[in-house]
Amino acid sequence: MIANQDPSASGASPVPRGAAAAVETLEAARAELAATTLPLAVPEAQEARQWIRESLAQLDDYVIPRYRSLDAPLLAVVGGSTGAGKSTLVNALVGFPVTRAGAIRPTTRQPILLHHPQDAVWFEGNRILPNLHRIRGTVSANPVPANQAGAAPDAQAITSLVLVGHDNVPQGIALLDAPDVDSISDDNRRLAGQLLAAADLWVFVTTANRYADAVPWRLLLDAASRDITVAVVLDRVPAAAEDEVRADLQAMLDRQGLGEAKLFVVPESELDALGMLPHEAVVPLRQWLGALAANAAGRADVARRTLNGAVKAVSARLDGIAGAAAAQDTAARELEESCVEEYELALTRILAATKDGALLRGEVLARWQDFVGTGEFFRALEQNIGRMRDRMGAFFRGEPAPAVKVETAIETGLQAVILDEAANAAENVDRRWRSDPAGRQLLGPDDLSGTSEGFDARSAAAIRAWQEGLMEMIRTQGQGKRTQARWLSFGINGLGAALMVVVFSMTAGLTGLEIGIAGGTAVVGQKLLEAVFGEDAVRRLAQQAREDLHTQCQRLLDDEKQRFLGRLEAAHPRSRNDLARHATALRRMAEAA
Repeated sequence: MIANQDPSASGASPVPRGAAAAVETLEAARAELAATTLPLAVPEAQEARQWIRESLAQLDDYVIPRYRSLDAPLLAVVGGSTGAGKSTLVNALVGFPVTRAGAIRPTTRQPILLHHPQDAVWFEGNRILPNLHRIRGTVSANPVPANQAGAAPDAQAITSLVLVGHDNVPQGIALLDAPDVDSISDDNRRLAGQLLAAADLWVFVTTANRYADAVPWRLLLDAASRDITVAVVLDRVPAAAEDEVRADLQAMLDRQGLGEAKLFVVPESELDALGMLPHEAVVPLRQWLGALAANAAGRADVARRTLNGAVKAVSARLDGIAGAAAAQDTAARELEESCVEEYELALTRILAATKDGALLRGEVLARWQDFVGTGEFFRALEQNIGRMRDRMGAFFRGEPAPAVKVETAIETGLQAVILDEAANAAENVDRRWRSDPAGRQLLGPDDLSGTSEGFDARSAAAIRAWQEGLMEMIRTQGQGKRTQARWLSFGINGLGAALMVVVFSMTAGLTGLEIGIAGGTAVVGQKLLEAVFGEDAVRRLAQQAREDLHTQCQRLLDDEKQRFLGRLEAAHPRSRNDLARHATALRRMAEAA
């Protein structure tokens, strides 16, 4: 090959204007990508996750390192189909059997990077392909003949990159022998794609009978979309078919937008004892690579063209990922709204049951009637409020137990309503989430269609807390009223029971008293409270009691719905999505370069 050349000998520089700013822009986009997980099962997610992996690999393996070291040698990746002769071609290019083609497929187990010894500093660190461990290879002085060579070892397959320095590799360009793009090994195929994405230019090897295969063409079309420099090597071509095969392949390249790709033909030849092609078989390709290595301006053009194409490709993927992220946000919002809606409806139904008198039937009504009596008590109420106050005072002092029974009955009835509505809400949310792929994924095999463990105890405690708060309001309201001291000392449970009855029987406040539930029970409670506190104070007490009950029920249901929302928040934390902005920034950067 040609003599070594200083990469900057011509005075040209591949450094685009504002390289430092470009690196900052790229690193910001990378950080946003790395933080994007797309956890919800929406139709766009699977493909977008692949785009994230590909974009991160492209940025880490090629784009950011290339911007940081624009004077680095070009990396030419030699790739192609199984059995295309890549390793044999690389050996022929350097004139020495540095790599060994094995008899068992896939033959290339570890990628081998050949470089000029003076270019070693560019490849020994993690400047490119940082996830591959470096192994310093050596060239044997006594190479094994081809018919004695076995398959390359795979002890460090996939995780390592073998570096081999050789004087026959021109300074300014390096050759990387990649695994087969159609390997039977999934890991090898992924690695081949990763290496090709890290290349400044591709040397794509195919054969006379496989050049139309689908897998290589998918990669070639990807190269065309990224505007990467490509050289296509048509290997093992019979002399009689060379013109026909070359013309057909060139026509295919033209149709697919790869008409500018260099096309080299390697004729079918006998290999020597070391498995080497005749020297003259690869002269045109060797000369092209050598000329490129010797021309700093040419290398700069290749690097700039490939770099801009890679940035545009990442930008395009970012747009798609941004759309997928938006779909995630939409799915999360719909799941959240369905959950909130069901528990809000449950709260509405609970509060409605506390307003329409439904809770004053059955056991509550029976205990209330035991408490107030049915005959003499109502006659006293009808005569005058003064006499009713005297009779009620004696009643409370002598019989506190019935009032407690009223509280207990109210607690039991209210708890039943809360348990029922909370269970209905959970069942509805579970059903609605399972009808959505994202919700079904979040729920998994867990059954959340009922109330949580211990909810009955928590609801009972919340009701008791509400009742205790109601009693405290009565104590506070009665402070400083000497004439009512005895009522508060001996009848606070009775007054509390009366206030609960009023709260549960009225739908339009306490003004314009309507007919009470079950033969005047609400009237009794209303008049009793007014006799003690006055009409305005009773109105305020009832309003505050209702608001406190609303708060207690809201807390209970908020805790219950968090069983659903907690899963959503853990899988899809709320965050600002700047992917579209980063995509625009990368696109503008590539266009301005």
